[in-house]
Amino acid sequence: MSKRIFDLFVSFVLLVFFLPVMLVIALLLLWEYQGNILFIQPRSGKKGKPFKLFKFKTMADQFGKDGLPLPDELRLTPIGRALRNTSLDELPQLINVLKGEMSLVGPRPLLPEYLPLYSEEQSKRHDVLPGITGLAQVRGRNSIDWPTKFKYDVWYVRNQHFLLDLKIMFLTLKPLLFRENIDFQSDVSMKKFTGS
Repeated sequence: MSKRIFDLFVSFVLLVFFLPVMLVIALLLLWEYQGNILFIQPRSGKKGKPFKLFKFKTMADQFGKDGLPLPDELRLTPIGRALRNTSLDELPQLINVLKGEMSLVGPRPLLPEYLPLYSEEQSKRHDVLPGITGLAQVRGRNSIDWPTKFKYDVWYVRNQHFLLDLKIMFLTLKPLLFRENIDFQSDVSMKKFTGS
C-alpha cells in the first residue's frame, strides 16, 4: 500500500470516527470565542510550497495597549489547554491530509518565514510532505531545541518506511490509549526559529 493511499484511508476513517468529538469541540469553542473556531495559518509544505494549515483555535484574541497580541500563556484558554494536552486541536489537519497538503507522519509544517533560515541539510526536511505527527514529536516535541528537532526530521526523510510510520503513529497515540502520564509540553509554544 502506498503512503498516499494509506493517508487517505486512515484520515477518512479518523474523520468519521472523531466527527462527534469535533462537533462537541466546535460548539465549546463557539461558546468560548463567540466567533471563529479555527486557527488558519500559512505553513510550508513539500518543496516549500505554501498551504493553509487548519487547527482548532486554542488562544483568545487579546491584545495589549500597544496593539500587539498578549503572550501566548496569557491568551491560552482552559479549553485550549485541554485541547493541546490531548492533541485534539490537531484534528482539523486531517482535512489537510485529504487535500494532499500533509501526510499523517512527516516533519511538522513550519512558518514560511523560516525557509531562508535553514541550512542546506535542514532544508531536506521539505523533501517530503509535512505530517500531523513526526519523529521529533515523539522524541520530545517542544521540549527539544530546533537543531535537534531538525536532525530528527532529516533522519526521518532519509529513513522513512511504512513500519517506521506505524511506530511513530503508535508512539503518538500511546499516552492517550494507555492513559500514561507523559508530558509532551503541548501547551508550551515553541520559540521562533531564528537560524542555526
